[in-house]
Amino acid sequence: MGIFERYLTLWVGLGMLAGVLLGNLQPALFVHIAALEFAHVNIPVAILIWLMIYPMMIQIDFAAVRDVGRRPRGLALTVAINWFIKPFTMAALGWLFFRVLFADLVDPATATEYIAGMILLGVAPCTAMVFVWSQLTEGDPSYTLVQVSVNDIIMVFAFAPITALLLGVSSIEVPWATLLLSVVLYVVLPLLAGIATRRLLGDAAAVASFVGRLKPWSVVGLISTVVLLFAFQAQTIVQSPTAIVLIAIPLLLQTYGIFALTYWLAKRLRLPHKVAAPASLIGTSNFFELAVAVAISLFGLHSGAALATVVGVLVEVPVMLSLCKFANSTRDWFPESDVA
Repeated sequence: MGIFERYLTLWVGLGMLAGVLLGNLQPALFVHIAALEFAHVNIPVAILIWLMIYPMMIQIDFAAVRDVGRRPRGLALTVAINWFIKPFTMAALGWLFFRVLFADLVDPATATEYIAGMILLGVAPCTAMVFVWSQLTEGDPSYTLVQVSVNDIIMVFAFAPITALLLGVSSIEVPWATLLLSVVLYVVLPLLAGIATRRLLGDAAAVASFVGRLKPWSVVGLISTVVLLFAFQAQTIVQSPTAIVLIAIPLLLQTYGIFALTYWLAKRLRLPHKVAAPASLIGTSNFFELAVAVAISLFGLHSGAALATVVGVLVEVPVMLSLCKFANSTRDWFPESDVA
């Protein structure tokens, strides 16, 4: 591994610190950058995420994609965790902390909004960053693509009903522009670019060499994304540290808990590590653009719900890096290939 990959956690930590400092020193600059968005998708962040996703898309072998149907257990695990467990555990943790444990620290109206923001995160499984986490754990790129695609299809039909059920709201207006634009930006376009690149390069050795040269740029994209995300919320971090800590505690429990459950089930199912790690990380990560967009639409830009979804963004990258490191250190828990 190069110096970037070897000390990735350090660089991300420095990126978080740099983002907070820059966001407070030059708030107008980052307000301007934050405004460069369409359908609640920030274009500079989308470009950086695209830079991270592109190398993995080059590695996708469509012959392997067709073979995924013969290995359904990883897909079944992803669907079960994301749609039958994760939204409901998030709602339960939100209620436990803000109605019971933190009841004396937060007024009831604000607590309701915090719970709502957490629920929105729980009902929105990740689309974009999953490819990054899969790449960091040497996941099967073809299988990861199918897992993300299945999630996106289910999300079109299940997001609004589950959100309405858990929030107790009669109707949820799904921001279709955000959902569809994100799928195009984070799945379709990099996939097409990856297919074109793979065809131009020709043989597997050339593909591996090219992807190796791109890896440092993927890490630069990740660190730059961290800097921007923390710079966008720098003033909130400084002005509302207590609220951020209170929201972060149940979010951290949810994240580590869902990962532990999924990873354990993957081990019981004897999935290969290249499928088990991405499956566990998909269930753990969140589609924050969609969650933030719905929170703003339902509760307002400065609501507790919007703040909770933003805290989800802030804790996700460092937490997911820690889980990637754990997954890599436990590779020997899993078989090398599928076991009948």
